[in-house]
Amino acid sequence: MIDKSMPGSAVTSNGDAAVHSIVQASTELILEQQTPGGAYPASPSFSAYAGYCWFRDGSYIADAMSAAGHIDSAERFFDWCSNVLTSRSGRIRHIVAESLAGRPPADEQMLPTRFTLEGDDGNDEWWDFQLDGYGTWLWALAEHSARYGRPLERWAEAIALTVDYLACSWDRPCYDWWEEAAQHVHVSTLGCISSGLASIVATGHLEETSALRSTETVELIRRRVQNDGVRNTHLTKWLGTDALDASLLALIAPMNFLEPVSPVGKGTVSAVEEQLTVNNGVHRYLTDSYYGGGQWPLLSCFLGLAQEAAGNRPRARELLDWAASTARGGTELPEQVEDNLLDAEYLQPWIDRWGPSASPLLWSHAMFIRLATALDITRHTDRSASGLQTNEKGL
Repeated sequence: MIDKSMPGSAVTSNGDAAVHSIVQASTELILEQQTPGGAYPASPSFSAYAGYCWFRDGSYIADAMSAAGHIDSAERFFDWCSNVLTSRSGRIRHIVAESLAGRPPADEQMLPTRFTLEGDDGNDEWWDFQLDGYGTWLWALAEHSARYGRPLERWAEAIALTVDYLACSWDRPCYDWWEEAAQHVHVSTLGCISSGLASIVATGHLEETSALRSTETVELIRRRVQNDGVRNTHLTKWLGTDALDASLLALIAPMNFLEPVSPVGKGTVSAVEEQLTVNNGVHRYLTDSYYGGGQWPLLSCFLGLAQEAAGNRPRARELLDWAASTARGGTELPEQVEDNLLDAEYLQPWIDRWGPSASPLLWSHAMFIRLATALDITRHTDRSASGLQTNEKGL
């Protein structure tokens, strides 16, 4: 458990003016960095991320831009995703066919998690087989469609390919959000897949067979999580462990896999607040040593979204203000800050390897926009009606 008495930066309300300034700068940064083809670079200057776009990060960025009213930006990213997928249609159909025949391809033959800005496979060695991003892109696309009544036909082939890919692969171990622990099946990954499939079914876009397959997969995932992914009333980092991970917050809000007022929803938020949060800054997980295991502004924003969804808007505002306090030069949001490091001896080795941690990180800017929008500090945006129904267990 984190010692709450640890010294940290005092967090006070920065006021709406500071929030507006960061939102404006964040929006301008994202629009400036987005390529003509629609990709969102993860970070324009960080050595390990520059030149790459992740389906996961990009989908959350697109959702934030959509919620803030930037329809064209979001749809250009969806176009980029669609082009990435349809250009690999033969590869995806081979993966699906082999998986259904009981011969699932090796991990290195599965789709990577990140691509070059032009949509090509990268040449750098990376921890690449991750499934969550493909569910997240379906979810973001469905949310955007529900938010603005936008038709989905232009992305139809890519949607169908993604549904088939996820329906035959969802229960495979793979790397998590953080490119770690490939030997496990991660609850955040399962929730992202389930939310993506359920959200795209709710649009009414899928043909009957595909909709049925998606719905069956959603139910299988929910039962699996209920049976093996809940301990001590909170979701767990992966199936069969008691450990916690802040990525689980996304399954409460904005992805609607888990109701925020359900026992498990409340338990998960409470556990993150107790175990991973110090002075409003949120750590990824207790044994994190990446850049010393700092606090991530984007995770404080995810916690804020979960608190806002549960009706605790004052707490959500505190978390937004903390994220604002991390802005460098008043407007540049980093991947993480070095206050309250979990394992400080690992900070310098990572700096020696890749340089200072990523700043700016477009995903951090996007989650700040998303939380500020949810709190009506910028423009108002209605919640999508595509949330999932819960069973008696809150799953």
